[in-house]
Amino acid sequence: MTGTIVNTATVLAGGLLGTALSSGLPVRVRETLMTGMSLVVITMGIKMALETSSILIVLGSITIGGIAGELLHLQRRFDAAGMWLERALSRYPVFTRGNFSQGIVTASLVFCVGPMTILGSIQDGLTGDSTILIVKSVLDGFAAVAFASVMGIGVAFSAGVVLIVQGTLTLGSSYFSQILSEQMVSELTATGGVIMLGIAIHMLELKKIRLANYLPALAVAPLIVWISGIIQ
Repeated sequence: MTGTIVNTATVLAGGLLGTALSSGLPVRVRETLMTGMSLVVITMGIKMALETSSILIVLGSITIGGIAGELLHLQRRFDAAGMWLERALSRYPVFTRGNFSQGIVTASLVFCVGPMTILGSIQDGLTGDSTILIVKSVLDGFAAVAFASVMGIGVAFSAGVVLIVQGTLTLGSSYFSQILSEQMVSELTATGGVIMLGIAIHMLELKKIRLANYLPALAVAPLIVWISGIIQ
């Protein structure tokens, strides 16, 4: 769990530092930062999406996952939880700056969707080698500072999501290493890349996207690979 603990700490520290810096940044600087981060997220999304060996698997994952997310009202639940937490902490001025729920959802997706999360957590759990997660921790720490300077303290709270997701993968590494084939990881990564592109579109305010409703697609992708393997 060493890598996960370090990653959680860097996201928390980066989120708090970015929030502290945000109060001194002019609006135009925050807008420029948001645009710059959106462009980086687009680049990440495209790179991840190109991992696919079959675009039909990604299409099926996004379609089925999106329908499941809509039926489960995931975005509504995420927003409600974020608003409840924001109201509960509203006595502290720092929690009123930025978009609290957007900060949690956006940062959580960016920090938890990707091959470094999956492979690094499994490697840490199986061998105790946390090299991949340590590298990811440094990258996530700098990203958290940038995100929090625009979206506020919600980014720091995404550290909890990082702890849960990566901790689960690490503790269940022996199980996940057996069921997740290389193709499953690739298609999961590619599907996550498409969601990352959605994040960038949402950040640029080109279209309001219910991003959380696509989260089930990350579970659907390896499932489709498994089913296609049985059929073949």
